[in-house]
Amino acid sequence: MTNHWIDIKNSDCILVMGSNAAENHPISFKYVNEAMAHGATLISVDPRFTRTSARADIYAPLRSGTDIAFLGGMIKYILDNDLYHAEYVADYTNASFIVGKAYKFKNGLFAGYDAKKRKYDKSRWAFAKDGTGVPQMDRSLKHKRSVFQLMKKHYRRYNIKLVSQITGTPEADLRKIYKTYAATGKRGKAATIMYAMGWTQHTTGVQNIRAMAIIQLLLGNMGVAGGGVNALRGESNVQGSTDHCLLWHIWPGYLATPSTKWPKLQDYLKRRPQSKDPLSANWWQNEPKYMVSILKSLFGDNASAANDFGYDWVPKVDAGTHYSWLDLFDEMYKGTFKGFFAWGQNPACSGANAGKNRKAFEKLDWMVNVNLFGNETGSFWKAPGVDPAKIKTEVFMLPAAVSVEKEGSITNSGRWMQWRYQGPKPMGDSRPDGDIIMELGHKIIELYKKEGGTFTQPLTNLKWDYLTAGQYDPHKVAKQINGYFLKDVTLKGKTYRKGSLVPSFAFLQADGSTSSGNWLYCNSYTEKGNMAARRSHKDAVNGIGLYPQFAWCWPVNRRIIYNRASVDVTGQPWDHKDWVIRFVGEAKAGKYVSKKWIGDVPDGGWYPLRNPDGSARADAKHPFIMRPHGHAQIFGPGRADGPLPEHYEPLECPVERNFMNPQYINPTAPVYKADTDAFATCDPRFPYVATTYRVVEHWQTGVMTRPQSWLMEAQPQVFVEMSEQLAKLRGIKNGQRVKVSSARGALEATAIVTKRLQPFRISGTTVHQVGIPWHFGWRWPQSGAEESANLLTPAVGDPNTRIPETKAFMVNVTRT
Repeated sequence: MTNHWIDIKNSDCILVMGSNAAENHPISFKYVNEAMAHGATLISVDPRFTRTSARADIYAPLRSGTDIAFLGGMIKYILDNDLYHAEYVADYTNASFIVGKAYKFKNGLFAGYDAKKRKYDKSRWAFAKDGTGVPQMDRSLKHKRSVFQLMKKHYRRYNIKLVSQITGTPEADLRKIYKTYAATGKRGKAATIMYAMGWTQHTTGVQNIRAMAIIQLLLGNMGVAGGGVNALRGESNVQGSTDHCLLWHIWPGYLATPSTKWPKLQDYLKRRPQSKDPLSANWWQNEPKYMVSILKSLFGDNASAANDFGYDWVPKVDAGTHYSWLDLFDEMYKGTFKGFFAWGQNPACSGANAGKNRKAFEKLDWMVNVNLFGNETGSFWKAPGVDPAKIKTEVFMLPAAVSVEKEGSITNSGRWMQWRYQGPKPMGDSRPDGDIIMELGHKIIELYKKEGGTFTQPLTNLKWDYLTAGQYDPHKVAKQINGYFLKDVTLKGKTYRKGSLVPSFAFLQADGSTSSGNWLYCNSYTEKGNMAARRSHKDAVNGIGLYPQFAWCWPVNRRIIYNRASVDVTGQPWDHKDWVIRFVGEAKAGKYVSKKWIGDVPDGGWYPLRNPDGSARADAKHPFIMRPHGHAQIFGPGRADGPLPEHYEPLECPVERNFMNPQYINPTAPVYKADTDAFATCDPRFPYVATTYRVVEHWQTGVMTRPQSWLMEAQPQVFVEMSEQLAKLRGIKNGQRVKVSSARGALEATAIVTKRLQPFRISGTTVHQVGIPWHFGWRWPQSGAEESANLLTPAVGDPNTRIPETKAFMVNVTRT
């Protein structure tokens, strides 16, 4: 999230698309209600009429997997009607950048596509540069190869009639939503988007979000109060786990995972190109400080300049190899792995093509299941239809403590790191994850020291001193994440003693004199104390709900990121009522002579780009400091599937062709050999679109909720929602048990015949859609009749993230 939960109340228009906030994120909806009480408009776009839709001022249906067509139509509407924020777009985005002559888009493909490799040569999308190496710009936005003009050309195909033909959204609904949302491009207005898995779990998931980011940039809604692009995370600490490298391709603080492409530390540190623009903050020039500091956190005194601070000891991924969820389970299915730690997960029910995952478990020698309770993953060997005598996999269960039984931090969707304390003690033999990890790790280290091994240094050189009285100490880890001074140093006129905590990432050094487990979290646990444990209800001077002394927010307690885009080039807010920051430095003779920002922590404390008299300043920086050239990227040349979002059909879809362009599906979407026979695109055997979702009565795969009798009473069975028209067509009655099948598997479900789903008209053809919750599995209820919806979903994903496409696939529904 660029903003935070409370900030939603500052919005004038809230678009909930790709999520169902009222049901799945009820605390967020508290602030939606508050915004609506002050006159905000709520828009719900969803294949189903959800509980969010019931509260909305405007609801529109949308066929699953057609979000880019819908959003591309809004981009065209904004551009055609000159509703974009002209100053913001020209000054703060790369709309003014000139793209090189090698770029083109034709027949649904961008320049540089290699059909054999299913991959693009991204160099064909590069910007033209001047003699100094700075991207050429035309702030008037008139140059025919400017990003602005290329964007207009790209989206001129996305007219309302064609968008309606693809999405099934009525034309009148499209016009109403476009008009309402685009009205926030005016000064003093702001709109926000609340999205979740309904946008990410597609073969175009990243580009769905990029399309919305383009809209927000065109309207000047990034960095402002009530604006932003806000991801609604599915658990309380998903944001925190991502920050601390849950994903394979990043290290803590979103540093790249070391790779064989960069065998030495200097190779790694030199990989990022630097901008030649003097007004670019070139933020990643600081990466050596962050990387060396994390290596010092890992290896302590064992890491020194003489050994590249231990970089040689760090395991490196093979260049060109993916280690994502889909790839790992594909390799497991092939028999590549001997063992598997299933830690806090239930892939027998949560993973796409869950039947394939269950078969993959049979290829293992051993599995360790770390969880609160037994689940379908740890019990796969005794599932219905499985003969335990034929399963070679040895399964170990390590019972873990539930969240309220352990102390530590969580970082919520809005990047707020909040400390929670232990309530009851862990029950029985269960233990906190930290204790399990520490004991397991120390045992492994002891074995390596005693018996040796192929590559012992990564473990035997670890600095692992996080125990107090023999137990895992979350405070020690939190302090190490923040970081320490490792010797006496004098920085910025002040002396810091060895062993004291680093006050912020601005003090990290590349010479080994500082440590930090995650540079983004520097400032979270300082000599002033545990910032995440603060509970003050005092707001900031602007009174917009920042509450800077409640908990702590990365980076450096900044509550709204890219907030220097909330002001004009002289530092004055676009919105004088709900302003985020304001420059109040002294001016003389039309020139600023002192620096001072008030409000939120500014995204860099430099001077504004211009003085009050309009003259440019050489000591300023562009506001989007994490981008190489300091400008927000409407044109994103780094994505795997193109620099601009383009509509492609889901891998499984109900239409014979893509009505937007000749390229049927995303040309770079990963497809696995083991699954090539398990897809059904426009297959008459599977004529209905399906999607998955959550219900409020259950949690994830139901491991914590399905054993609870009162919750099972409220939501006892897996169900399939369908329209009255589809039920009549198939001869199905409400409450009847039916069979839902796909090219991968089948399950029984209870039919819910409802007006919440309506047939779509897609290019003159009636298309039906159904929906299934994914919280179930065979262990509970004990009848074994309720199964996971992921037995139906395809193991195909987005080419950037490889997240599975579980929100749009094809099924059949028949009476049992």
